[in-house]
Amino acid sequence: MATFAVTYTYAEDSARARDQHRPEHKSFLESQVDAGRLRVSGPFGPDGTPGALLVFRAESADELATLLDQDPFHREGLIAERTIRDWQIFFGGVR
Repeated sequence: MATFAVTYTYAEDSARARDQHRPEHKSFLESQVDAGRLRVSGPFGPDGTPGALLVFRAESADELATLLDQDPFHREGLIAERTIRDWQIFFGGVR
C-alpha cells in the first residue's frame, strides 16, 4: 500500500455547481475515510487558484484514479485538473 498526494484544481466559475454537489462529494469522501483510504483532505485557502489537497492510501495510482473518477466533483466536470503523485512520507503520522 502506498501513499498518494492528490490535488484538485477546480474548474473556473464552478463555485455554484460545487455548492450544489458538495453534500454528495462530502459523502463520497467520508466513505473513503471510513474505508481507511482517505487520510486527510481539505480545500486550499482563499488565496490563489481554488482547489484541494487529498492524501490517500492505495495499491496504485491507477486504482486511485479509478476510485476518484466516482467523486461527484469529477463526475460533474467541476475539476479542471487532477494530479495523483506517489508521496514518500518522511516525517509525520499520515501513514
